[in-house]
Amino acid sequence: MKQLTTLIRQYPLSTTLIILIWILCLTPWIPETPLNDVSLIDKWTHLVMYGVLTATIWWEGRHRRNTKNAKRWYLLAFLGPVAMGGLVELAQAYLTAGHRSGDWLDFVANSLGVCLGTIVGYSCSMVSRHRQKG
Repeated sequence: MKQLTTLIRQYPLSTTLIILIWILCLTPWIPETPLNDVSLIDKWTHLVMYGVLTATIWWEGRHRRNTKNAKRWYLLAFLGPVAMGGLVELAQAYLTAGHRSGDWLDFVANSLGVCLGTIVGYSCSMVSRHRQKG
């Protein structure tokens, strides 16, 4: 429990985004917006949600790369959001009583978002780290 509290304190924005994504994805209603007419808007939404989440994780964890467990952290910062994307889709398929449905293309969009978020987050954290040194 103490480790969870420490993680929440170290990653407050990421934690907030994770909770928000779970709530949005498991809510039985989907609001109508003018963007509903945009082709594949649902997939774009998944891509952006997971891209922002992953970039935030990398940004908040930028100081962790100096530790002896850096490779493990890199792996978790990437695989954690991918796994969450899969779990969300499974939860939508099996736990929402037909109000939502799990979709493999949503999972693909989630994973692409994670890839883009990793690139953006890693790049931004490296720039920040370089500025701190210089």
